[in-house]
Amino acid sequence: MKASLQLKLGQSLTMTPQLQQAIRLLQLSTLDLQQEIQQALDSNPLLESQEDDDSLEADATKNDEADRADHGDDDTATADTDNSWDEEPPEEWQADNNADDNIPDDLPVDTAWDDIYQPAPAPANRVDDENDNDFETRNSPTETLHDHLEWQLNLTPMSERDQAIAHSLLDSVDDRGYLSSDLDEIHSGLIDEDDDDPVELDEVEAVLRRLQHFDPPGVFARSLQECLLIQLNQLPADTPWLPQARLVITHYINLLGNRDYAQLLRRSRLKEDQLKEVLALVTQLNPRPGSAIDQAEPDYVIPDVIVRKHNERWRVELNPEIAPRIRVNASYASLIRRADSSADNTYLRDQLQEAKWFIKSLQSRNETLLKVATRIVEHQQGFLDHGEEAMKPLILSDIAQAVEMHESTISRVTTQKFMHTPRGIFELKYFFSSHVSTNEGGECSSTAIRAMIKKLIAAETPKKPLSDSKIAAMLGEQGIQVARRTVAKYREAMQIPPSNERKRLV
Repeated sequence: MKASLQLKLGQSLTMTPQLQQAIRLLQLSTLDLQQEIQQALDSNPLLESQEDDDSLEADATKNDEADRADHGDDDTATADTDNSWDEEPPEEWQADNNADDNIPDDLPVDTAWDDIYQPAPAPANRVDDENDNDFETRNSPTETLHDHLEWQLNLTPMSERDQAIAHSLLDSVDDRGYLSSDLDEIHSGLIDEDDDDPVELDEVEAVLRRLQHFDPPGVFARSLQECLLIQLNQLPADTPWLPQARLVITHYINLLGNRDYAQLLRRSRLKEDQLKEVLALVTQLNPRPGSAIDQAEPDYVIPDVIVRKHNERWRVELNPEIAPRIRVNASYASLIRRADSSADNTYLRDQLQEAKWFIKSLQSRNETLLKVATRIVEHQQGFLDHGEEAMKPLILSDIAQAVEMHESTISRVTTQKFMHTPRGIFELKYFFSSHVSTNEGGECSSTAIRAMIKKLIAAETPKKPLSDSKIAAMLGEQGIQVARRTVAKYREAMQIPPSNERKRLV
């Protein structure tokens, strides 16, 4: 085969390390970005936090003021100790301060990106005095329902046999506080063939009755009916309408669940006013007693942008607390010598280039985020002024065309980024929604339709709640054509029960 040399012309897209880093920073959340910045500060000596220097300067200023206060108002002492402020700084100081300005933006880098910038491991959580004084840390719900019940079990005097039965029952309690296994299954798991005195089912039931007096009321129940009866039995005997409530829960809980009040009035032989009092007592009970103890820790959100109204105009600004201000360390940058190819000088030169890339990527991220958030606020001013019902339809391509960027970039910017407004904190994706045509040829966003449905349901008559078909008809009267199944989908998304479950006696 004869070797030959050919020349081909083609196009290819290559993502530089700088572009890859900028894209990665763009899609990071606020907490991830703070961790990324901290890792960059720890791994690159040419980067420094500006807040640290500001705090040091502030402390130095306070110390100088304190020293002058200790020396009094003596002009001679002030002149002796403070004569450096009236003179030009030494030449080496001036070189250090201006070193970064004399270095070009692009320096030759002969190493790969991954060889220099490697993510450092996340710092381990450290307990210090500040965490001890943190109110949220000390008061966060860390105790689970199982821990709470086991703590009570350890304080309850029982024999070793009953303790073994109680622990088996405790292991079968789910997050709601109910027994997730049948009593027969728990009993069969306690039987030992080699035991001369096996555990009887009556013993398991006796221990269960003792455990059903634990806090919160209603735990260790095998059904909703038993859970409510346990709570009713723990109320004082003179509680008004207590016997009637036991009657309804014991014999007519199915009618109560279906809200068939006509049958319930006829079979319980209660008058309507009496049934209202009984239902008021029943609604005070907790059908999920375990939820009172086993609570998930709250998620805290740090907004990326802040929106406020100033002089009748909405202004958008970045949250200054989301990331520390960083800059190139002028002292280290001044040590770089352009003609020197030693290992130390090459290392400093490479780290300087990486520091500049990182700072530029952060600036690009902030500019893109601010630009996108500003366009969103301009489009959704009606929401900021009047609420959800004034939300306009908006899709990613609308913002992409406005800021002259790709839709994928807008998607990265709006994911896990939050906006603080006078109406609350919302993810940027919240302001995007599909549209529904109106009779007048206009458009209405799905978010506004959800708000209208919620408003109609809130104003409905409890005895005769609105059906999905009725809600669709009422929206049609306002010029919004929505199908009944669409109303049902929006209602379920808002976790609003259907009309038969919203029916009330009052």
